[in-house]
Amino acid sequence: MSWLLLVLAGLFEVFWAVGLKYSDGFRRPGIAALVVVTMCCSVVLLSMAMRTIPLGTAYAVWVGIGALGAAACGIVFFRETVTPTRGLFLALLVVSLVGLKLTTGEPAGEGGR
Repeated sequence: MSWLLLVLAGLFEVFWAVGLKYSDGFRRPGIAALVVVTMCCSVVLLSMAMRTIPLGTAYAVWVGIGALGAAACGIVFFRETVTPTRGLFLALLVVSLVGLKLTTGEPAGEGGR
């Protein structure tokens, strides 16, 4: 369940990052409000996931999902270029996220502390 919460937290991170772009420097109040709400959702879900997932792993995966998702959205929605090198590093990010999931053992003690 904690990993699902962490993935959702990462997805909310992508939403607010894309929202920042659409908010035009917070000059569009409706979108800016949505950005703040999605930021809060992201952090709350991250904190819930951290109850059982170690801090370093949870934070790295959260940031990684956000970075990967933001890069993908930039490519799809904002026509950012995809060079072979950029594609390689995005693929390495995916490998890193999967590796963190596979190598994170069960938490030690209550709450992963």
